[in-house]
Amino acid sequence: MPRVNAPYNVPDPAAAIFWLGRVGLTENYADVRISYDDECIFLHVVIFDRRLWYDTHPSIEDLADWDAVTVYLSKDGNAGSRPGTNAYRFEGQLVWWEPRDRYQAAYRGDGNAWVPADVDFVTKSDWRSDDQPINDVDDRGWWLQYLIPFESLGLDGPPPQGTVWGLAVAVHDRDDAENTPIDDTLWPENMLPEVPATWGQLAFGLPVYSPPPAAPKGTTTVRHGLAGATVVDADVGGSSVCGEAAAPDFFSKWGELNYAGKNFLNIQNQGDVADWPCFSRYYVTFPLDSIPAKTTIVSATLTLHLWGGAGSGANPGPEPSVIHVLSVGEDWDEATITWNNAPRALENISATLVEPIGEYIGRPGIPYDWDVSRAVIEARASGSPLRLAMYESDWSYHSGKYFDTSDTDDWGAEGRPTLKVTWGSPVDTPYSLYLSLVLRTIP
Repeated sequence: MPRVNAPYNVPDPAAAIFWLGRVGLTENYADVRISYDDECIFLHVVIFDRRLWYDTHPSIEDLADWDAVTVYLSKDGNAGSRPGTNAYRFEGQLVWWEPRDRYQAAYRGDGNAWVPADVDFVTKSDWRSDDQPINDVDDRGWWLQYLIPFESLGLDGPPPQGTVWGLAVAVHDRDDAENTPIDDTLWPENMLPEVPATWGQLAFGLPVYSPPPAAPKGTTTVRHGLAGATVVDADVGGSSVCGEAAAPDFFSKWGELNYAGKNFLNIQNQGDVADWPCFSRYYVTFPLDSIPAKTTIVSATLTLHLWGGAGSGANPGPEPSVIHVLSVGEDWDEATITWNNAPRALENISATLVEPIGEYIGRPGIPYDWDVSRAVIEARASGSPLRLAMYESDWSYHSGKYFDTSDTDDWGAEGRPTLKVTWGSPVDTPYSLYLSLVLRTIP
């Protein structure tokens, strides 16, 4: 099951991020940002949606029949065949200017089904379009934000770091007055709302890798072309050109764009859903067969070289970006990978703050590192290559960051994505032997 590791007490642009869905005329895609603090869980869901419809006379019973998002939480983890009393369901619908309290509802499990519950939480929503909602004119999308207090979940504050809850998300879509049926967009992809065992996982706090006892013996460097290694990579989405090949009909074409063979990549996101054609995500796969067998992984680092970015010369200019690296469980083909068929993430592994570059500084640029130790260990244990995705949770405009890819010419090979794995020999854990002290009285 996929897992998201939520960071504690971070600004919104540093929240963890995962994604679901596809971009199409009647298909919705969504980014979900998530974090928490001492008071509540923060979720911000951004939806690419061609037609925006909400109910001007809302009914609690049919909130999900319109553009809406449902969030499922279980304090018992992703376990169980029915929603128990520690399972919660929160619904929120898109709305323009009307009072939000009429457009949200909470439910709680009773061991068998969902029942309405008096649970306090806050939602906010907004939309972006050249027109307005509730008509047959194309729009760009909308967002819904949840603030769910821990007190409403029966807690005095956040659970201890490392605690794992069950989490699922459903994006509901309506594109016309007739309510033509459109399937929900789900995370995890095959989750069942009534069955928590099919949900994903929400872990509180970011994972910390603690290497097993080992004596470092060497470091293996994996880079495309080095020692015959093949490292495949690609960016998807708008790349560095905001998906201009799909303009102006972005909803029907943008999700199928492919950039095979491109010698640099862009990682980009922002809070304004109107600019989603500029969003860009990156995928890379490293072989691990050059790491000596029967060795212990001490550490592993991914390095990308930054040499440029979006918004050069803009006022205000670009700001720093928190770029996340996430593990991926499926193979993909550079010649055919697109935003719509690219794999979903399994888990966010680590994040690094990347500063913008004001002027071109030449190649290979500035190296930035990400800790991917846990991902390497898990991939190696399963006999798989290391498959990674990288994405931002930015809010600001001009957030794109440019790095070299594996397709960079040989003269710039140093700037290609690089994996460095330090390995060693296992070290026996020392132990002590304690013998009971027996006193005898000698007559």
